[in-house]
Amino acid sequence: MSDFVIRPMKGSDIDAFLRAFAAQGWEKPREVLEGYYDDQCSGRRQVFVAEVNGEPAGYATLLPNDPHGPFANRQIPVVNDFNVFLPFGRQGIGSAIMDAVEAEAKKTSDMISLGVGLHSGYGTAQRMYIKRGYVPDGSGVWYEDKPLAPYAPCQNDDGLVLYLSKRLV
Repeated sequence: MSDFVIRPMKGSDIDAFLRAFAAQGWEKPREVLEGYYDDQCSGRRQVFVAEVNGEPAGYATLLPNDPHGPFANRQIPVVNDFNVFLPFGRQGIGSAIMDAVEAEAKKTSDMISLGVGLHSGYGTAQRMYIKRGYVPDGSGVWYEDKPLAPYAPCQNDDGLVLYLSKRLV
Protein backbone atom coordinates (compact mmCIF):
# COMPACT_ATOMS: atom_id res chain seq x y z
CA MET A 1 0.00 0.00 0.00
CA SER A 2 1.05 3.57 -0.62
CA ASP A 3 1.92 5.93 2.18
CA PHE A 4 -0.90 8.07 3.41
CA VAL A 5 -1.40 11.02 5.70
CA ILE A 6 -4.32 12.09 7.87
CA ARG A 7 -5.01 15.80 7.57
CA PRO A 8 -7.81 18.36 7.99
CA MET A 9 -10.28 18.82 5.14
CA LYS A 10 -9.44 21.34 2.40
CA GLY A 11 -12.00 23.11 0.24
CA SER A 12 -10.71 21.23 -2.80
CA ASP A 13 -11.68 17.94 -1.12
CA ILE A 14 -15.36 18.61 -1.79
CA ASP A 15 -15.06 17.94 -5.53
CA ALA A 16 -12.69 15.02 -4.94
CA PHE A 17 -15.17 13.45 -2.50
CA LEU A 18 -18.04 13.93 -4.95
CA ARG A 19 -16.03 12.21 -7.72
CA ALA A 20 -15.12 9.33 -5.40
CA PHE A 21 -18.73 8.84 -4.28
CA ALA A 22 -19.97 8.96 -7.90
CA ALA A 23 -17.33 6.41 -8.96
CA GLN A 24 -18.73 3.92 -6.47
CA GLY A 25 -22.35 4.67 -7.34
CA TRP A 26 -23.20 6.62 -4.21
CA GLU A 27 -24.85 9.99 -4.13
CA LYS A 28 -23.70 12.56 -1.59
CA PRO A 29 -25.18 16.06 -1.73
CA ARG A 30 -22.58 18.79 -2.31
CA GLU A 31 -24.32 20.86 0.37
CA VAL A 32 -23.49 18.24 3.03
CA LEU A 33 -19.79 18.32 2.19
CA GLU A 34 -19.77 22.11 1.97
CA GLY A 35 -21.42 22.16 5.39
CA TYR A 36 -18.68 19.92 6.79
CA TYR A 37 -16.03 22.29 5.47
CA ASP A 38 -17.84 25.37 6.80
CA ASP A 39 -18.27 23.65 10.19
CA GLN A 40 -14.57 22.82 10.28
CA CYS A 41 -13.61 26.41 9.42
CA SER A 42 -15.83 27.71 12.23
CA GLY A 43 -14.66 25.11 14.77
CA ARG A 44 -18.01 23.30 15.06
CA ARG A 45 -16.66 20.05 13.56
CA GLN A 46 -13.36 18.45 12.70
CA VAL A 47 -12.93 16.58 9.42
CA PHE A 48 -10.13 14.02 9.23
CA VAL A 49 -9.11 13.19 5.66
CA ALA A 50 -6.87 10.30 4.63
CA GLU A 51 -4.82 11.24 1.59
CA VAL A 52 -2.96 8.71 -0.57
CA ASN A 53 -0.56 10.09 -3.18
CA GLY A 54 -2.38 13.43 -3.17
CA GLU A 55 -5.84 11.86 -3.50
CA PRO A 56 -8.45 11.75 -0.73
CA ALA A 57 -9.03 8.11 0.22
CA GLY A 58 -11.61 8.62 2.95
CA TYR A 59 -12.70 10.80 5.82
CA ALA A 60 -14.52 10.97 9.13
CA THR A 61 -16.05 13.91 10.93
CA LEU A 62 -16.02 14.50 14.67
CA LEU A 63 -18.54 16.64 16.51
CA PRO A 64 -17.76 17.69 20.09
CA ASN A 65 -21.30 16.86 21.21
CA ASP A 66 -23.87 14.53 19.67
CA PRO A 67 -27.04 16.47 18.83
CA HIS A 68 -29.07 13.24 18.35
CA GLY A 69 -29.47 9.78 19.80
CA PRO A 70 -28.93 8.42 23.29
CA PHE A 71 -25.82 10.56 23.88
CA ALA A 72 -27.47 13.84 22.85
CA ASN A 73 -26.22 16.91 24.69
CA ARG A 74 -24.03 14.90 27.09
CA GLN A 75 -20.79 16.47 25.82
CA ILE A 76 -19.62 13.16 24.38
CA PRO A 77 -17.80 13.52 21.04
CA VAL A 78 -19.46 11.66 18.18
CA VAL A 79 -18.08 10.25 14.94
CA ASN A 80 -20.46 11.47 12.27
CA ASP A 81 -20.10 10.28 8.67
CA PHE A 82 -17.13 7.96 8.19
CA ASN A 83 -16.19 6.74 4.71
CA VAL A 84 -13.26 4.98 3.10
CA PHE A 85 -13.61 5.00 -0.66
CA LEU A 86 -13.80 1.53 -2.21
CA PRO A 87 -10.43 1.52 -4.03
CA PHE A 88 -8.73 2.17 -0.68
CA GLY A 89 -10.51 -0.41 1.45
CA ARG A 90 -8.69 -3.01 3.53
CA GLN A 91 -5.43 -1.07 3.57
CA GLY A 92 -5.53 0.19 7.16
CA ILE A 93 -6.79 3.62 6.15
CA GLY A 94 -10.05 3.36 8.10
CA SER A 95 -8.18 2.31 11.24
CA ALA A 96 -5.75 5.20 10.83
CA ILE A 97 -8.61 7.68 10.47
CA MET A 98 -10.28 6.27 13.59
CA ASP A 99 -6.96 6.40 15.50
CA ALA A 100 -6.73 10.13 14.72
CA VAL A 101 -10.39 10.76 15.58
CA GLU A 102 -10.15 8.90 18.90
CA ALA A 103 -6.93 10.69 19.84
CA GLU A 104 -8.61 14.03 19.25
CA ALA A 105 -11.76 13.04 21.17
CA LYS A 106 -9.62 11.92 24.11
CA LYS A 107 -8.40 15.50 24.55
CA THR A 108 -11.83 16.53 25.84
CA SER A 109 -13.62 13.33 26.91
CA ASP A 110 -13.07 9.84 28.24
CA MET A 111 -15.77 8.52 25.89
CA ILE A 112 -16.62 8.63 22.19
CA SER A 113 -19.85 7.59 20.46
CA LEU A 114 -21.18 6.82 17.01
CA GLY A 115 -24.18 5.38 15.24
CA VAL A 116 -23.81 2.62 12.68
CA GLY A 117 -26.33 1.49 10.11
CA LEU A 118 -27.64 -2.04 10.29
CA HIS A 119 -27.86 -3.16 6.66
CA SER A 120 -25.08 -5.15 5.02
CA GLY A 121 -23.56 -2.05 3.43
CA TYR A 122 -22.30 -1.19 6.90
CA GLY A 123 -20.86 -4.66 7.57
CA THR A 124 -17.22 -3.64 7.29
CA ALA A 125 -17.76 -0.67 9.62
CA GLN A 126 -19.73 -2.79 12.10
CA ARG A 127 -16.88 -5.31 12.35
CA MET A 128 -14.24 -2.60 12.64
CA TYR A 129 -16.08 -0.81 15.47
CA ILE A 130 -16.48 -4.02 17.47
CA LYS A 131 -12.80 -4.89 16.99
CA ARG A 132 -11.90 -1.40 18.22
CA GLY A 133 -13.86 -1.89 21.44
CA TYR A 134 -17.12 -0.08 20.70
CA VAL A 135 -20.15 -1.56 22.44
CA PRO A 136 -23.89 -0.97 22.01
CA ASP A 137 -25.25 1.61 24.42
CA GLY A 138 -28.28 -0.54 25.35
CA SER A 139 -30.98 1.76 23.99
CA GLY A 140 -31.85 -0.59 21.13
CA VAL A 141 -32.10 0.53 17.53
CA TRP A 142 -33.08 4.01 16.46
CA TYR A 143 -34.91 5.02 13.31
CA GLU A 144 -34.67 8.54 11.93
CA ASP A 145 -33.24 9.90 15.20
CA LYS A 146 -35.88 8.32 17.46
CA PRO A 147 -35.79 5.11 19.52
CA LEU A 148 -37.63 2.36 17.67
CA ALA A 149 -40.28 0.71 19.83
CA PRO A 150 -40.13 -3.08 20.19
CA TYR A 151 -41.84 -4.83 17.26
CA ALA A 152 -42.44 -1.53 15.45
CA PRO A 153 -42.22 -1.67 11.67
CA CYS A 154 -39.25 0.03 10.05
CA GLN A 155 -37.24 0.07 6.88
CA ASN A 156 -33.66 -1.21 6.84
CA ASP A 157 -32.26 1.93 5.26
CA ASP A 158 -29.60 4.42 6.38
CA GLY A 159 -32.01 5.77 9.02
CA LEU A 160 -31.92 2.52 11.03
CA VAL A 161 -29.00 2.88 13.45
CA LEU A 162 -27.44 1.17 16.45
CA TYR A 163 -25.52 3.50 18.76
CA LEU A 164 -22.15 2.41 20.12
CA SER A 165 -19.69 3.96 22.51
CA LYS A 166 -16.15 3.37 23.65
CA ARG A 167 -14.19 4.38 26.72
CA LEU A 168 -11.02 6.19 25.74
CA VAL A 169 -8.22 5.03 28.02
